Amino acid sequence: MVNTRAWLAEAIATFCLVFFGPLAITISAELFGSGLSVESIVMISLAHGAAIGIMIYAFGHISGAHINPAVTIAMLVTRNIKGKDAAGYIGSQIVGAILAATAHMAILPEAGAAVNFGTQGGPSEFLNFSAASGLGVEIILTFFLVTTIFMAAVHKKAAAGMAGIAIGGMIFLLHLVGVPLTGASMNPARTLGPAIVSGQWDFHWIYWVGPIVGAVIAGLIMQYVYVKKAAKEEAA
Repeated sequence: MVNTRAWLAEAIATFCLVFFGPLAITISAELFGSGLSVESIVMISLAHGAAIGIMIYAFGHISGAHINPAVTIAMLVTRNIKGKDAAGYIGSQIVGAILAATAHMAILPEAGAAVNFGTQGGPSEFLNFSAASGLGVEIILTFFLVTTIFMAAVHKKAAAGMAGIAIGGMIFLLHLVGVPLTGASMNPARTLGPAIVSGQWDFHWIYWVGPIVGAVIAGLIMQYVYVKKAAKEEAA
């Protein structure tokens, strides 16, 4: 039996991320200029980290607060979610992302368009605009995000009540270093919504392949090296 209440939770939580995260990019560009200043990177990182952390506390008990197709795919591969629910989660995340990007465009059409409504535009000059380097960065960033999710939220012995802080904090860290490199997507829905309203599709495939590969690798390692072992010990 599918859980449509959880699907709605995923749509709302993803809306939150894809609205407030890119909105912070638009506002920081207006406040600090279009370049990546320290102030803008910190503001963008805080907005994304806070959105994820708060939504985990708001909806974690309803849907697990995946908020990310790559996370849902990792959960599916490790049998932490069933196929029908996984499909519903991913569809809901994409719908939430598109609605959030549309709202962003409606509220700040000109200022948002100047930064492509927060769409990640591919590997930066730091990476010599290399698609391979950008893909590698997204794989590594997502690996550590999903590692944190499994160890802080899925693992049976994780500290109670700390998932939102741990995962939101990791999102903050990953954005601090990842925004200047690839824009730090780690989430196909996060990139897809703004891409649809902005028409910015450069290197778009990186933000699907990288997060999914990184998430699956992390999920498999964490599930079968740590999480499953802890579950067996608890059941014994």
